[in-house]
Amino acid sequence: MKLETGLTHYPADTVLALLARGADAAPAIGAPKAGEVTREPLTHGGLRALAARTIEDLNRFGIGRGDRVAMVLPNGPEMAAAFIAIACGATTAPLNPAYKAEEFDFYLSDLNAKALVIQQGMETPARAVAEARGIPVIDLIPDGPAGHFTLAPAGTLSGASALPGPAEAEDVALVLHTSGTTSRPKIVPLRHINVTASAYHIGESLALTPGDVCLNIMPLFHIHGLIAATLSSLAAGGAVYCTPGFNAFRFFTQFDEVKPSWYTAVPTMHQAIEGLAGRNKEIIGRGRLRFIRSSSASLPPQVMEAVEKAFGVPVIESYGMTEAAHQMASNPLPPRPHFAGSVGVAAGPEIAVMAEDGTILPQGELGEIVIRGRNVTAGYENNPSANATAFTNGWFRTGDQGFLDELGYLRLTGRLKELINRGGEKISPIEVDTILMDHAAVEQALTFAMPHDKLGEEVACAIVLRAGMEATDHELRDFAGTRLAAFKVPRKIVFLQEIPKGATGKLMRIGLAEKLGLTS
Repeated sequence: MKLETGLTHYPADTVLALLARGADAAPAIGAPKAGEVTREPLTHGGLRALAARTIEDLNRFGIGRGDRVAMVLPNGPEMAAAFIAIACGATTAPLNPAYKAEEFDFYLSDLNAKALVIQQGMETPARAVAEARGIPVIDLIPDGPAGHFTLAPAGTLSGASALPGPAEAEDVALVLHTSGTTSRPKIVPLRHINVTASAYHIGESLALTPGDVCLNIMPLFHIHGLIAATLSSLAAGGAVYCTPGFNAFRFFTQFDEVKPSWYTAVPTMHQAIEGLAGRNKEIIGRGRLRFIRSSSASLPPQVMEAVEKAFGVPVIESYGMTEAAHQMASNPLPPRPHFAGSVGVAAGPEIAVMAEDGTILPQGELGEIVIRGRNVTAGYENNPSANATAFTNGWFRTGDQGFLDELGYLRLTGRLKELINRGGEKISPIEVDTILMDHAAVEQALTFAMPHDKLGEEVACAIVLRAGMEATDHELRDFAGTRLAAFKVPRKIVFLQEIPKGATGKLMRIGLAEKLGLTS
């Protein structure tokens, strides 16, 4: 069985053309106040002018279509605007500002970057790494409204670009690396046709309009923040207000200032926000939120229920990954139903469930989630072996296991590489997480594989307890044993103050046994 998206018309197929919808004087990119300083938002007209000028500046620097411009910028409106404006005339490669020198050296080399954009005055080892590699550095100087900037080369940089002018639909707009948890990170090139399609898919599934305002708390070196929060808002003619990064204790002040109609985040962020919602009921009450979006990791049903209760709006769980320019499926808005434990219906590419041999499975059968469509990458860069594994009969294999339920909603059971193989019995960590989080004392649960000398792998779980509450490992195992088959019950439970997270706030299953010293 295949699920197909309903979107057939795409208003634009380049980032520059996508910017056409917003009214000239309407806000496009803004920021909450920094201290006592209020900066006016950059308007849609101002953003279009900035994009046109940035293309001219890049061409004057000898940079054009297809040339890679790495970006090391702090989270905020300038990062969002730079991604948009530079993508209009070159290929953007946003990097995590928290990387160490060795990491910058790897990524700048692997990307074959033609230039590196760094915010003026920003302390980062990336500058020295670029200079050592002979990569020209361009300073980004914020000026005027939030998001507006000027580009100034740190040294002499001039020449004729091989392909000047605005980027075209098949040009690469954005390159990102996969996480590389278990292997060398792979380069994912996303063309303009990919990223614009995904922006429109998100806008359609969320019914975004020019009146919508997104509060972005996601990092802007990640596909979630770049496409779901930023590009989808601009494609709809709406606005995105960018915070300096996620801080649960500042969230409600930012929320009160911006009065967003929606925000999008990963589950750990939603959980942190919900924990502070009780003392911010007045701020929530005077807001204009119409929904909350969750993506990039499975949302525990208990967290979804708590967030919906706290804010009084639906929490829309979506399913995304870098190779799909983010969105693949999404729960629909009311009045259509949305379900805890489901990532919804196709909301972008076609979706199917595939057996190992490449057969498309019928509804209800468990297999690997596969996708194909306008927003899906054409393949990893310079990696024929990875592409041979990733694509089967034109379908991209996501690496996620799941099934389509009786209503056609997609339900995930976990990453295939995260499934626990206990003596031949396959165990979904998400299933165990969900059961344990029903215990009154459990705030977070993350189930993972622990090496075992006879079984190969054993079930282990990291637990964060709720403040002021107690539970023993025996108590939690007994609780799980009433609702899980015996072989799925964790044999090892580790209590932590905080479960390790990745750069985007996702809880990290792979490598957790090693981090916790459970591998010997």
